[in-house]
Amino acid sequence: EAKENHEDFLENLRLHGQTALIFGARMLDYVINLRKGKFDFVERLSDDLLLNIISYLHLEDIARLCQTSHRFAKLCMSDKLWEQIVQSTCNTLTPDVRALAEDTGWRQLFFTNKLQLQRQLRKRKQKYGSLREKQP
Repeated sequence: EAKENHEDFLENLRLHGQTALIFGARMLDYVINLRKGKFDFVERLSDDLLLNIISYLHLEDIARLCQTSHRFAKLCMSDKLWEQIVQSTCNTLTPDVRALAEDTGWRQLFFTNKLQLQRQLRKRKQKYGSLREKQP
């Protein structure tokens, strides 16, 4: 057991090593930053709360967030997040669609649906574009 005041702890590298050995380097960094007045409130949020927040982001922002840390990469790729996104963007989900999502993954289902939609829009645009060209 070692007792140090906050100032001495910041300067005691031996104690840093012992703290990192017992609690891990991440906890040591957290304690040092906490002592320096650098609070990381996002780090303290639960995964469920973060997933809920992330589900409201645009796809481009999710892609960027995914690159910021291992934790966010894991959250941004999780089936739980993509299930929330699919449910928020689709009016109804049939049991067959749910079963497909469980088999292939919600993320895969989300992007597959987007690709199919783009293909249908392209066909529709070509069809109506050619009709407009034929009109006098």
